[in-house]
Amino acid sequence: MRRIRRPCREGLSVAAVGVLLFAACTATLDAGFNRPLPVDQRNPVILYQDDWSGDWLGEYAVLLAKSGGPPLAGIIVNASKTWGDLNINTSGWNDLVNAARASRLPNIPDVTSSAGAALTVPANGQIDSTTANNSLNAQLIRDLSTQLSQPDLPVVVVSGTSLTDLADAYLIDHAVVDRVVVVAALGGYSGPNASMNAPNGDMDPWADWIVAQRFRYIQVSAYYDQTGDVTTTDLPNLPQNSLGDRFATKRPNIINVPQAADQVALLAMGLPGFTVAAQRMSPDISGGFDGTQGPPLVPDPNGNVWVVTQIAAPLARSSLWKMLLAHRPFGP
Repeated sequence: MRRIRRPCREGLSVAAVGVLLFAACTATLDAGFNRPLPVDQRNPVILYQDDWSGDWLGEYAVLLAKSGGPPLAGIIVNASKTWGDLNINTSGWNDLVNAARASRLPNIPDVTSSAGAALTVPANGQIDSTTANNSLNAQLIRDLSTQLSQPDLPVVVVSGTSLTDLADAYLIDHAVVDRVVVVAALGGYSGPNASMNAPNGDMDPWADWIVAQRFRYIQVSAYYDQTGDVTTTDLPNLPQNSLGDRFATKRPNIINVPQAADQVALLAMGLPGFTVAAQRMSPDISGGFDGTQGPPLVPDPNGNVWVVTQIAAPLARSSLWKMLLAHRPFGP
């Protein structure tokens, strides 16, 4: 088991220290660790997402950060093939930040957003010849991971969108792969192999190709029905504050998107026991680049990829309400 170490590196920002110390001092969830994966609730997290409306990713993130889950180090927002209006995406995430802060949830970072275009395959087909976007999001991944990563506690980028800005971060700083682990809600699993296709894997196939080969990559390809997380009968029990209001007003959107395809990435690494089974894999690039999806993922006991194949879905709702009820007094 890895030791939990507080950051002591010279030059680490006060804000960065505060994020990690906050995580060390607020452990109210189960102290067990999610051993099927190489990261868990101790690792600082950067959320990476496009849409704000169709899942509970942001809401779980701010509550877990308050309740002993992963400290929230950054929020980056992009415009994807599916959710192409960066202003709408950014506005929705800013509303979450404002609601969380108004409800007295501490250490909620600002939103950074940029619309990096899907990456283009270079003429020679070599990853390192790819032209970088050098987006603001990629720069923040580089900078926060430089500030916060430790050898035994890398920064986790939790992705529910295309992998564009992660691949871009590699292109502008190859060493980012030593500081970052990617956890993405993406693709599907049909044993023994997994695919990097929809959801999210079809948005930027070349970025998938880069991330799957260069990063330590965790793909969560197990989903659940999120309409049960907050039901009509639950509404009176929501906290009487801005965050509770957000749950209530957002719930009609969730009803139209029953499959939880984004918060599973955060829960898989940040909620003990949620990941039941994970398969170690590697990308199979022998068939060459597929312009519609990332490379197939095939079993490999020493691979750089983990695919989450089974989850304890009921833990999502039970943990959400444990956090909500425990923190009913967290703000007006």
